[in-house]
Amino acid sequence: MAEIVPADFVPAADERRYAAAAEASSSSSSARPRPITRSLTFGRDYEYRPEPFDSERLPVTLSPEIQRFLRVANLIEREEPRIAYICRFYAFEIAHKMDCNSIGRGVRQFKTSLLKRLEQDEEITIARRRETSDMRELRRVYHAYKDYIIKNIGVVDVNNKEKLTIARRVAQVLFEVFKTLTDAAGPQATADRSFYVPYNILPLDPGGAQQAIMQLPEIKAAVTALRSIDGLPSLEDSRKDVASVDLFDILQSLFGFQEGNVANQREHLLLLLANAHVRHDQKQTSVSKLGDAAIEKLMKKFFKNYTNWCKYLGKKSNIRLPNLKQVAQQYKLLYIGLYLLIWGEAANLRFMPECLCYIFHHMAYELHGILTGGLSLTSEVIPAYGGGPESFLNNVVTPIYRVIYEEAEKNKNGTAHHFTWRNYDDLNEYFWTPNCFEVGWPMRLDHDYFCVKPSQSSHQKPQVSDDAAELKKDKGDNGDEELGGSKEESREPKWLGKTNFVEIRSFWQIFRSFDRMWSFLILILQAMIIMACHDLGSPLQLFDKGIFEDVLSIFVTSTFLKLLQAVIDIAFTWKVRYTKGSSERKRHWLNLAVSAVWTIILPTCYAKSRRKYTCYSMPSGSWLKELCFSPYMIAVGIYMMSNAVQMVLFFVPAVSKYIEVSNCCICRILSWWTQPRLFIGRGMQESQLSQLKYTFFWLLVLSSKFSFSYFFEIKPLITPTRQIMTIGVEYDWHEIFPKVRSNAGAISAIWAPVIVVYFMDAQIWYSVFCTIFGGVYGILHHLGEIRTLGMLRSRFHSLPSAFNARIIPPSKKKQKGKRKGYFNKQIGKVSGNEKSDVAKFAVVWNEIIGKLRLEDLISDREVDLMVMPMAREQPLGKVCWPVFLLANKLSTALSIAKDFVGKDENLYRKIRKDKNMYYAVQECFESMKYIVELLAVGNTEKRVISSILKEIDASIGGSTLLKDFNLSCLPALRDKFVDLLELLLDGNENHRGRVVKVLQDIFELATHDMMTHADRILDILNVSQQKEDEYPYFSERIEPELFESAAGEDSLHFPLPDSGPLNEQIKRFYLLLTTKDAAVDVPSNLQARRRISFFATSLFMDVPSAPTVRNMLSFSVLTPHYMEDINFSMKELHSSQGEVSIIYYMKKIYPDEWRNFLERMGCGDVEGLKDENREEELRYWASFRGQTLSRTVRGMMYYREALKLQAFLDMAGEEDILEGCDAVARENPALSAQLEALADLKFTYVVSCQMYGLQKSSGDPHAQDVLELMIRYPSLRVAYIEEKEEIVADKPRKTYSSILVKAVNRLDQEIYRIKLPGPPKIGEGKPENQNHAIVFTRGEAIQTIDMNQDNYLEEAIKMRNLLEEFHQKKGHRPPTILGLREHIFTGSVSSLAWFMSYQETSFVTIGQRLLANPLRVRFHYGHPDVFDRIFHITRGGISKASKTINLTEDVFAGFNCTLRRGSVTYHEYMQVGKGRDVGLNQISKFEAKVANGNSEQTLSRDIYRLGRQFDFFRMLSCYFTTIGFYFSSMISVIGIYVFLYGQLYLVLSGLERALILEARVQNIQSLETALASQSFIQLGLLTGLPMVMEIGLEKGFLMALKDFILMQLQLAAVFFTFSLGTKTHYYGRTILYGGAMYRPTGRKVVVFHASFSENYRLYSRSHFTKGFELLLLLIVYDMFRRSYQSSMAYVLITYSIWFMSITWLFAPFLFNPSGFDWAKIVDDWKDWNKWINLQGGIGVQPDKSWESWWYEEQAHIRHSGLSSRLIEILLSLRFFLYQYGLVYHLDISQQSKNFLVYVLSWVVIFAIFLLIKAVHMGQQQFSTKYHFYFRLFKAFLFLGVLSIIVILSIICKLSLMDIIVCCLAFLPTGWGLILIGQAVRPKIENTGLWEFVVVMARAYDYGMGVILFAPIACLAWLPIISAFQTRFLFNEAFNRRLGIQSILAGKKNKKNRQA
Repeated sequence: MAEIVPADFVPAADERRYAAAAEASSSSSSARPRPITRSLTFGRDYEYRPEPFDSERLPVTLSPEIQRFLRVANLIEREEPRIAYICRFYAFEIAHKMDCNSIGRGVRQFKTSLLKRLEQDEEITIARRRETSDMRELRRVYHAYKDYIIKNIGVVDVNNKEKLTIARRVAQVLFEVFKTLTDAAGPQATADRSFYVPYNILPLDPGGAQQAIMQLPEIKAAVTALRSIDGLPSLEDSRKDVASVDLFDILQSLFGFQEGNVANQREHLLLLLANAHVRHDQKQTSVSKLGDAAIEKLMKKFFKNYTNWCKYLGKKSNIRLPNLKQVAQQYKLLYIGLYLLIWGEAANLRFMPECLCYIFHHMAYELHGILTGGLSLTSEVIPAYGGGPESFLNNVVTPIYRVIYEEAEKNKNGTAHHFTWRNYDDLNEYFWTPNCFEVGWPMRLDHDYFCVKPSQSSHQKPQVSDDAAELKKDKGDNGDEELGGSKEESREPKWLGKTNFVEIRSFWQIFRSFDRMWSFLILILQAMIIMACHDLGSPLQLFDKGIFEDVLSIFVTSTFLKLLQAVIDIAFTWKVRYTKGSSERKRHWLNLAVSAVWTIILPTCYAKSRRKYTCYSMPSGSWLKELCFSPYMIAVGIYMMSNAVQMVLFFVPAVSKYIEVSNCCICRILSWWTQPRLFIGRGMQESQLSQLKYTFFWLLVLSSKFSFSYFFEIKPLITPTRQIMTIGVEYDWHEIFPKVRSNAGAISAIWAPVIVVYFMDAQIWYSVFCTIFGGVYGILHHLGEIRTLGMLRSRFHSLPSAFNARIIPPSKKKQKGKRKGYFNKQIGKVSGNEKSDVAKFAVVWNEIIGKLRLEDLISDREVDLMVMPMAREQPLGKVCWPVFLLANKLSTALSIAKDFVGKDENLYRKIRKDKNMYYAVQECFESMKYIVELLAVGNTEKRVISSILKEIDASIGGSTLLKDFNLSCLPALRDKFVDLLELLLDGNENHRGRVVKVLQDIFELATHDMMTHADRILDILNVSQQKEDEYPYFSERIEPELFESAAGEDSLHFPLPDSGPLNEQIKRFYLLLTTKDAAVDVPSNLQARRRISFFATSLFMDVPSAPTVRNMLSFSVLTPHYMEDINFSMKELHSSQGEVSIIYYMKKIYPDEWRNFLERMGCGDVEGLKDENREEELRYWASFRGQTLSRTVRGMMYYREALKLQAFLDMAGEEDILEGCDAVARENPALSAQLEALADLKFTYVVSCQMYGLQKSSGDPHAQDVLELMIRYPSLRVAYIEEKEEIVADKPRKTYSSILVKAVNRLDQEIYRIKLPGPPKIGEGKPENQNHAIVFTRGEAIQTIDMNQDNYLEEAIKMRNLLEEFHQKKGHRPPTILGLREHIFTGSVSSLAWFMSYQETSFVTIGQRLLANPLRVRFHYGHPDVFDRIFHITRGGISKASKTINLTEDVFAGFNCTLRRGSVTYHEYMQVGKGRDVGLNQISKFEAKVANGNSEQTLSRDIYRLGRQFDFFRMLSCYFTTIGFYFSSMISVIGIYVFLYGQLYLVLSGLERALILEARVQNIQSLETALASQSFIQLGLLTGLPMVMEIGLEKGFLMALKDFILMQLQLAAVFFTFSLGTKTHYYGRTILYGGAMYRPTGRKVVVFHASFSENYRLYSRSHFTKGFELLLLLIVYDMFRRSYQSSMAYVLITYSIWFMSITWLFAPFLFNPSGFDWAKIVDDWKDWNKWINLQGGIGVQPDKSWESWWYEEQAHIRHSGLSSRLIEILLSLRFFLYQYGLVYHLDISQQSKNFLVYVLSWVVIFAIFLLIKAVHMGQQQFSTKYHFYFRLFKAFLFLGVLSIIVILSIICKLSLMDIIVCCLAFLPTGWGLILIGQAVRPKIENTGLWEFVVVMARAYDYGMGVILFAPIACLAWLPIISAFQTRFLFNEAFNRRLGIQSILAGKKNKKNRQA
């Protein structure tokens, strides 16, 4: 049969473009052999053009089974219409069998449509059938495809590979149809089935055996090992060929794993084995055999956690290996495969690693029993869950999943208390207890573990029968326990409740987790107060026996603190008292008893024995004259003995670690008292050196903090306190506690702010020392060594050597783990063979420059200036440095030579002094020689030019150049050569005469003007002419005719051949001659400069040696994606919707990149792009500048390009390197295939597009965007969740599957399908999204990347160096997470984005640098970190997913890693791009989310365990770098309230007058110091210090100072103060009331204007109400402070508070674009009034109605408990202080101090409330029907109130000031009543009081809105205000000369046009 070429696939989803696609398909195949299928089938002249049937938008229930048949039908329909008809008919039959009643969604419509199409095609296709029957027709086409496949297997050709893939897909489908029709599935059919099996990386079917990746020796070795099944049980009903059966098939048949899971994990293990084998078995002679070292290392990594679990529980491991080596390898592979299959199908159970250990423990036992029982499955041991289809999923995974799911449902979307439901940790930690074996195997579903709530106990399934008798042989005595024997009588299951820990909302959690720190701070505070009271003049006075004993009284306080801790521990663990072990319960109660005893003993001893000493004299000369003891001191010594033991162990971490980790009885007893025995959190000690480093750091911090607190805060307060205690005070109000003496209220008011700041300012000192240490560390590690283009040019010559030393694998074997120093001997020196040294660097450098051009960061001209030529024809094989390096050097050299007077040696020395100048001169001279010799082809011309060049060489060699040549003519000669090169570049043959003229001018200039011995050259011409004519006088006529053609022979080679390398060389020569100062700023783009500078700097940093690509660790990148933008559509690019369009914005923000893009496209504007059909390129250009998925995918795929490039450099010879990677790959398809294979072996990129399946089925354009990404990047894989309905018993049932797809023939093709036990999103969305896709990742490492990140080729090149860090030990253990730095690429959009960029940059650089070393507490903060993949997949994954508590899921991966004895490091030689929010509202939402997450961390078990298990100093590091920052921020704000309310108390009570006038207490230094400390945090200086240091390191300290000043001028302090309010509000509120949630920020591209109502909704409770409260406090304080207090003192004390209150009130409007534009102000006012007045109700959104928003805003109180409501009520009572204090200062009160005055004030308040209620009721009853009477009623009330005020003013002397004071007194009271009403809402909601509360709340919100709106509207009248706002908000854009004004104007113009 004739050869068949498969037709190109026609995308059926786009039916309207079918014709165009068909034509494109036919044109693309014109260069290949013509398909003969048509002639075989038709034999006619006309062409059959059917309409394709839509094969993409199918019912979800049917798509997996029928889509391939419909796709193949569309593919072959034009060639084989009858076969297409048969395939569609077969698809219809399958669909009907699956859903015969058409119950599924969309099934009926689909079947109707397909049936209609079949009826339409029936007769037409029969007429075009070639054979006599359908069976013969099908057989003919099937065999044609089969013959084509057999013929072309093994052909290495990219195009052939694609066609072969299509042919195999078609043949596979045709075979299925053929087999069904003939009903003849024999052995041959089984063999033929494997024509095409969809694969991910490894084509394991026989047809893929010839692919390059399958030819790799390590792959062959792994496949051989996996298919070694000798001696194992046989598969009786295997459908596979015996030769392809492997260990995974056996495991599947034994335990019932899913087919997709088996295929996925088969490839997974093969790649792991291959990569491990190639690294560990390099010395083996036979690389085709899998080495034992590779398998052994994998075994240790996979089962380290399992073996630790077994040891912890005292169980024997069920991994049992035989002694025979070959069989042992087989067993190891089976055990690894079993674990991978369990993990791959475990779904949400993957978050529960010890649960997987439990499952593996029992299944490994069953596997061992089968392996040792015989050669068949009829052995004594039978798996508990048989090997039926999906048996493991249904019987093992699903029961546990149902528990997880039902427990998560009890969370009620984050509103339920944590103690009411079990999260992932609770369910997993149950398997830390021996009780877990009571669950049994088979699992007893009536066990308490599976009970979700008691009411459901009756529905539990009956207990499963126990087969323990058959399993006791190998289990020994533990058999019954482990298998869960049925010894217990049947009983009612009960809910187990929480395990080990309960997350309780309370600030006591902070004390509980870090009790040692708080106790330490409290005790030191007490000691310093005692020392200050004794007026110590010298530290030696501390050893005075009286003072020393008083200081020792801190231990009395210590006993009470320990008692408090014991009580809190019992209270917080009360709900887990039944699940905790008895030993743990005893420990808690014993701890309480011991603490209580010491609480009695020490205070008693102190009281009884105080000042009763027993003294001993010391020897003379001793500084201590006598040694005194008291019984109390002895008791303290005994009390401190346990702490002494802990201190000794602290200095010997190895011993401490051994005691914690060991399972021996003695060690368990020793560690029992100090800490609970848990599976994790043990043995986290660092090495001795690391411990010394962070101990030294904290000793410096604490000594500075305590010294400052003592001398500036505590000691200055002692004298004023003594004075205050002695004075008598006459209060201005009715004193509530008249018997309190010593003016305790005044003392509390003064001391309280200082105490608050004392507990906060350690954060400040940490920030100071973080800045110092981080800066020194950065300097030592050469950060910012190349900061500018000038530095880059000066160091460029050392880059190749540094590159070879760092990035290129060493040619000789070096010691493992040895790292190069900073300046290796190779670096900075150029070896003898320069070209060989620089070649590899030049290849990579040119690739980097090429990518910069493709990204449009540089122009074509800049490319020419920056590339390094690599052609072999370069003159003399010299190094060709980039032109931008040599720019202007030739002109400088010519200027020097032109006027030089002296010796040649001096001239040479002067030129050689500048390397670049010497290279420029040398290259220009060589290029000139090369081009002139190339042009001259005549004999005379050759002799003349040769003679001139010889003269020059002789002069240079003889050092007579200045003597033989007149160098002053060099500039003129340069100009002539410029003219010549321009003509050569033009290449116009008509300009031949001009070329001759220029050459003649050059010759004349050289001979007549420059050469002193030109007669020699003229003699050559004369001699040449005399041979033809004896008359010499013709010689003068001959000279001008040089280079002219004569006698039909060309003397000039012009035009030159159109050769790429030659043209590049001429262009380079031209640039060297013409480029001057302009090249100093190349590249001009700031991003390009930054990237190149950082890459150059990183080459000099401490980087591990690079292995070859083949020997490097393999890795994956995983990106979760939900609904974010993938690409901007053309509609999105051009739509504005009241704002400017995205494309307009992009053009203005990135003007240089837009010009470069148009230059690359060859178009002038957007219209030109449309005319050229380049709109798709425009979409990508814009999308690559937003925070889109396409940008992230492009960046991550650079890893693959980098690997291919590095693999090429590893394998290629010198000649191949000079030709370049792309050129060699094009010429050598085998090499290209090998490079692709190595890249596939080492790198996988999976994007988890959670919604892709739903988007496909609904026709969402996002699905097509995802598909386009897969087509653009063929190695990209997309994982998604498919939700579909299955018809079971004629009823639809939802099923969920995790699916991996890739792009094949422009369509997505399913690779793996793994059915899930239910919906995967149980907890937080992002970690669940990552979890479902992580099974499809590969390699030993995995990098987590968010979808708003970016990457660059120059950074991707360093990835294999980074992965080597996993082999570097950091202390006791190798790292398990590698942290990377990030560059924030959104910093140039606005000033806010700039602030955020610097803030983030300082955290991800100097902050994390210190966290990793020396503090050793860096965790995982998301984004670009690289995980040890095997370590984490066996320990719970790369994040945690419990609802609410794991809101900031990323950091919990770091917590988990540290608790499980992992190590986290940080590396700054590699960076990844990161996008951030650019508007204030977006930033605030992000800050709110992080603050919510930190509050949940505060409650979490992870923080508690870290705080308890770390040593003291590492615990300090953990606190101040996690929740401590947020708690300190909150304390700083609380300190302001404490100060102001204290001052209010002093002022209103009359105490202040007494203090200042009677006690003469003036400005108290401690108060001023405390407030200054508070403002340190408030103004953002905590962030500012590290920021300035980091900018100084990377850009220079002068630039850092300039930027810092500029930031302050742009109101950075306002921004940071406002952010402080955001952090404080959401952190504190979430701890008290809950309500943590994910807050999407949108990441919009365009900076937009937010309406007033939107700002009010977002900031009302977090900032505005607090700002008004502070403002009210300041006003009252200012009104009632006495004249005896100077105004300057008042200003100095309160300036920062005024600043904070004004900032919190007006910052959202200052940072709102166009916030002072009058037109927008008017619109905002209308929108505000509409929003505030609209009634709420069901379905009314909060952004539409105030009432809906108000109810949503108090949801956190609604769902909180009684304690939280009581706290809310207590906090609200502060608002009544105003009323109580102010009413006694009214003139109408006549200085009465009777309590009746306060009572009368409440009468007035109730009267006001009654008036408001009357007006409200009247409005409801009469405003519609009796409007006139209602107006009369309001007038009557107004007159009545006015008359009362007049009467009171006359009779009772009521003044205007009294009315103002009453407003200040009663307004806070009303607000306090509203807050109390909200707290008691359940009690009053159904009464009239609640309606009144709503009315009052609306009035207050309206009033606050008007007060905020009024100044904004007034300022909007002044145009200069709007201009000023625009300037400071977009100053960065103005500096870059960007079109912000035109953008804002564009917004207005758009709006005007719409109007």
